[in-house]
Amino acid sequence: MGARHRPAYVRFRLTGDPPYRAQPRRRSLGLLGGQNRPEPATVTSLEGFRETLELLAKDPKVKGILLELEDLAVPPAKRDVLVKLLEGFRGAGKRVVAWAVGVDNLGYQVMCAADEALLSPAGRLELVGYAAEAMALGEGLGRIGVQAHFFRRGEYKTMPELFTLPHVSNIQREVLESFLDERYAELVDTLAKGRRRTPEEVRAWIDGGPYSARRAAAEGLIDGVCDEAALPERLNGKGSEGEADEEGEGLEPIPMYLARLPWPPVRWRRLRPLPRLAVVPVSGMIVTGKGGSGVTGQMAGSEAVVKALRAAGRNRRAKAVVLYVSSSGGSAVASEIILEAVQRVAKKKPVIAFVDRVAASGGYMAALGAKEIWATPHAIVGSIGVFAGKFDTSGLMEKVGVHRTLITRGENAGIYSSTRGFTEHERALMEAEVEETYQAFLEHVAKARGRTKEEIHALGEGRVYSGTRALAVGLVDRTEGFEEACRRAMELAKVPGRFDLQVYGGGDRRFSLLKLLLGGSHAGTYAFCPTAWSLQGFGEGERFE
Repeated sequence: MGARHRPAYVRFRLTGDPPYRAQPRRRSLGLLGGQNRPEPATVTSLEGFRETLELLAKDPKVKGILLELEDLAVPPAKRDVLVKLLEGFRGAGKRVVAWAVGVDNLGYQVMCAADEALLSPAGRLELVGYAAEAMALGEGLGRIGVQAHFFRRGEYKTMPELFTLPHVSNIQREVLESFLDERYAELVDTLAKGRRRTPEEVRAWIDGGPYSARRAAAEGLIDGVCDEAALPERLNGKGSEGEADEEGEGLEPIPMYLARLPWPPVRWRRLRPLPRLAVVPVSGMIVTGKGGSGVTGQMAGSEAVVKALRAAGRNRRAKAVVLYVSSSGGSAVASEIILEAVQRVAKKKPVIAFVDRVAASGGYMAALGAKEIWATPHAIVGSIGVFAGKFDTSGLMEKVGVHRTLITRGENAGIYSSTRGFTEHERALMEAEVEETYQAFLEHVAKARGRTKEEIHALGEGRVYSGTRALAVGLVDRTEGFEEACRRAMELAKVPGRFDLQVYGGGDRRFSLLKLLLGGSHAGTYAFCPTAWSLQGFGEGERFE
């Protein structure tokens, strides 16, 4: 009886940054086990969303889905997956209605893949284009008595400029504008196709934003304004949420739909487990040691990443490894340690490096150990360059009445001290170290990409590329999505068909500028890309990484 009255529309809630695939839930005892469960309608993974849409597409009683968007914060790669899934569902003859209280550029691009785009009467459409802000702290640090002393190898290695220059350089502006041009052109193209308008009309829309819901409807950016309580009636023309008439009208989340199926899909426990694909994340600023988290953020520690790689390499069930890189770099030493660990695993089983956000400087170095490097079109790749330096805080200490005396034994014993700058001899040593590290970086890239050092140098010196441009110059092998990269890894392992995915180590690690500054008294050598860090998000609600 329940099967006769299953809903005609199924509700989904798309929020935050759902993973490509859901991780197996750990069983927990006690009353606290279910506190963090998502709402029934929430999309918990892109793979799960795909499977559900395929199930709904085969049901003749289902007319379509309602997709509610709230604070969506996915990278462009996941947005493209969502758009493709919605287009495929519509291609099966089903209807997609997207609704939100408020959306930005990112959410609106997803909404444009629907048959109908709706906003709440109190909603907002923040369609304003993209902006990236660069910063120069040199003058400000000087005013408080802090002097930055840095050495860099690469004209486009602009990280030290953050601390040394009074204004943003032309090179930094050039890099940012190149990425803005790409992202803006793609935004115009996506909206023009989704809303069936000319590029000129879309550019006029962007220049006219932001919009209230009613003004967006009046100017044709959305298809209407609808209160949440009125959504079931708008979809079905009658009834209310959760109700169903004799013809099967109604609106319910996917668990309620599955509960009303006469023969719901069952996941039987397999007698033989599926082959496993190991995923090892390298996320956030790369540092030596264990990394860890705190009030200042989290770091990708070389010790933790190497431990995860070893575990993935030892596991016989894991037939291949995907190195998921989302890092703007960090310590050159830590990056090289991770590179060597990746190379050791790659001797045992296939390793594919995948990038959907950023693999720059040390992050790109870590990816070089893989058999192939895959990046999505809008990922940030490259920044082959090195810098080193420290901060002299003696002026600040003098202003606040703190007096320090440096006593040494050995000509270079005070090289890392923040009580003074570098001596001429120390400068020569630091210049030599930066040059040596840069040449080693070039050698790693040249060997991995089958090129000469001279060819890589022409692409290096800190230059940053989108995934599309990185493919054109030979820094990556393919520009496709996560699932395609996973299938390629298993293909190289000669394991066709289905597979399980297991994450080893890692978590969501974010770059902390504060931690970098606090550690500035130590003259380290870094392979880090501030441009990649500042480009993340483009005002779309993503946190900078």
